[in-house]
Amino acid sequence: MITLHALKFSRATRVLWLLNDLGQPCKRIDYDRTDAFRAPEALARIHPLGKSPVIEDGDRMVAESATILRYLAEKYDDTSHQPERGTAAFWRHEALLDYVEASFGEVVLAAVLPAFGGKDVPEAARAALEHHLSYIAGELGSGPFLCGDRLTLADIQMSYLLALLERFGFLKEFPRVAAYWQRLQEQPGYLAAVEAAGPMAPPD
Repeated sequence: MITLHALKFSRATRVLWLLNDLGQPCKRIDYDRTDAFRAPEALARIHPLGKSPVIEDGDRMVAESATILRYLAEKYDDTSHQPERGTAAFWRHEALLDYVEASFGEVVLAAVLPAFGGKDVPEAARAALEHHLSYIAGELGSGPFLCGDRLTLADIQMSYLLALLERFGFLKEFPRVAAYWQRLQEQPGYLAAVEAAGPMAPPD
């Protein structure tokens, strides 16, 4: 059975979501954040970078959300969360899956971290965020998800950053992205993950 090391209010909910979709149980070890909202030292004893999520599968340890999602899809022979391999749709999906943290993540944090600290968001950070949200709105096409009617790994990966953005009011001027985030929150795997482990974003 997979062991999931899950930090509260973190990307770990993505992993739990996929496991729920796949009907696979896991042993979940939860970690509370410190008073400074950081990961506790206990996570550094699991992974050298103190990261979450991390999964253990026997003697194998896997970190990084996108890699974990791909690993679980392969482990459980899941083809329902990705377009057919080798197609143009598949490679578009792979690019979107990596885009979330490789490009979008730093843009989101540049806006969210000042807001979390009660500070004004720098104009450059706000402009970059608006540029990326416009890009995502375009990638949704006719929707309802990034790859049409099928919920994919890329959608699950996108969810955490959208949760943060909604928490701080950054989706109000992007109704297509806000509606997309609402649809994600209606998915059974998401609902089960949040019920089990709590919300993705910190409370007000």
